[in-house]
Amino acid sequence: MSPLTPLARALTTSASSSGKHKVLVIGGGTGGLAAANQVYNLFKARNQTLADGDVAIVDANPHHDYQPGWTLVGGGLGNKDAFRRPLDSLIPRHFAHIKRNAAAFEPGTNTVVLDDGAKVAYDFLVVAPGIQINWGNVKGLPEALADPGSNVASIYSFETVDKTWRLIKDFSGPEAVFTQPFGPVKCAGAPQKIAYLADWYWKDQGRSVHSTFVTGMPTMFSQPMYARKLNAIREEKGIAGHFNTNLSEVRVADKTAVFDVLDGPEKGAKLELPFGLLHVVPPMGPPDVIKKSPLADSVGWTDVDDGSLQHRKFPNVFGLGDASSLPTSKTAAAITGQAPVLAHNLVALMERGEVGSARYDGYTSCPLFTGRGSLLLAEFKYNTELAETFSALTNQSVPNRFFYHLTKDVFPRVYFSDLVKGTWFGRRAFFPPQYEL
Repeated sequence: MSPLTPLARALTTSASSSGKHKVLVIGGGTGGLAAANQVYNLFKARNQTLADGDVAIVDANPHHDYQPGWTLVGGGLGNKDAFRRPLDSLIPRHFAHIKRNAAAFEPGTNTVVLDDGAKVAYDFLVVAPGIQINWGNVKGLPEALADPGSNVASIYSFETVDKTWRLIKDFSGPEAVFTQPFGPVKCAGAPQKIAYLADWYWKDQGRSVHSTFVTGMPTMFSQPMYARKLNAIREEKGIAGHFNTNLSEVRVADKTAVFDVLDGPEKGAKLELPFGLLHVVPPMGPPDVIKKSPLADSVGWTDVDDGSLQHRKFPNVFGLGDASSLPTSKTAAAITGQAPVLAHNLVALMERGEVGSARYDGYTSCPLFTGRGSLLLAEFKYNTELAETFSALTNQSVPNRFFYHLTKDVFPRVYFSDLVKGTWFGRRAFFPPQYEL
């Protein structure tokens, strides 16, 4: 199959791009790229072909970021540019890249409305736009982050991650506050990872800094065993903790963070904490474009079956990743379990008119830095059941250096060289699961 010429590719990516594609993928993030490539690769493995442009990716973002790398940047362990690639460089030339964003979904007519008003038709739709970060839901937060003189930062954006490390590097105390919002966030371990990396650095420098971790959740982590271990790690480090306590306002003028107490004896009360440094993880939720569409469940996520990843109402629609309703942690590792299932079931539907036999078990992984040189590798699946890869070799609830270097040095390379290209399958490495079509 010959590659598209530059002129032909430009035509497929123009602002007014419209027409019809066999497989239309919404989102050029981890889920969208992995799923699109695995669908294409599976067809090829079955000695079938998809023509140039049969697979199209809708995404206006010029960049693709390895977002787990932002924790490294914020902790002084990496450069943010090393974790960024031009999105075009990650999209195969035999795919169409429509450089717009989806503005509305019309599944009844198999069309997607783009943000320029154009419509794109599809035979099959894969929905993977990622999670929406709601910075403005915390009063004063956008202004505080934009103010270079404020001591407020976040690892959750490319623009603010450098400020995080600058503040940590220059901070000498006395009080640092790290937050985690109520509700789902991408990489749910990251809010405490940056707290541990900062704590390690300050102690290594001999600085007297007291830290407080404030989370809107009832525990340190969703999986009970890891939650207990992480709480013990927090206590051992001398980091204070507040649970069921959600950030609602940032007051830069008097360096005060205001929280709502969500549960317990003080439910409904306000908690005000003074800070010298404040690291904020913003609230997140389903993208507005999904929430307002026929694809949404009652909360606003793409309403897909927990096992097959097929939409519950529209059989030619599939979803994966952070915007999906799948009841598991929203991580890049989860995509390694979801994408092969989606690809198999979608290809089966294309070939024989019914979804395939593949089922996703909820596998996800959260590598949690507990300091420089140590990392706890949490792996589990639906119902918080453990699904540890290395349990025969080591106790994964005990942080170690091997997991640290695996996450810091190996995973980012594998991500760009294989995961987004559809050739990395997580615990199975380069060997895809075999499902009967």
